[in-house]
Amino acid sequence: MDEKALFIEAFRKRTKQVAIGCIRLVQVMPRTEEAKVLTRQLVRSASSCAANYRSACRARSQAEFYAKMSIAIEEADETLFWLELTEEAAICNDTELKTIQQEITVIIKVLSKARKITSNNQNK
Repeated sequence: MDEKALFIEAFRKRTKQVAIGCIRLVQVMPRTEEAKVLTRQLVRSASSCAANYRSACRARSQAEFYAKMSIAIEEADETLFWLELTEEAAICNDTELKTIQQEITVIIKVLSKARKITSNNQNK
């Protein structure tokens, strides 16, 4: 495998690990009504980010890649929002929450950079 393929595979695993981390995080959260709402949204957005990145890796065109990356970025940002809301509302203060927040922030930056490069290549 070349360097690019290795990076793509590692990043696919990385986005999937964030989704798994969110699933594990919600398992330790309280069973209150507000926590139930947040946990559903958190798992949905984190898993959607991973799924859309995976789909982007299989894109048939640059336009499709750009569209899937855009969705992955939106879902990653939404994941960060739900994590921040969970923390700020004092629903969960698990140490894993901060780790996932840091990781999803890095993912947002990497996805945004990849999308920007694709956009620049389309405009040439």
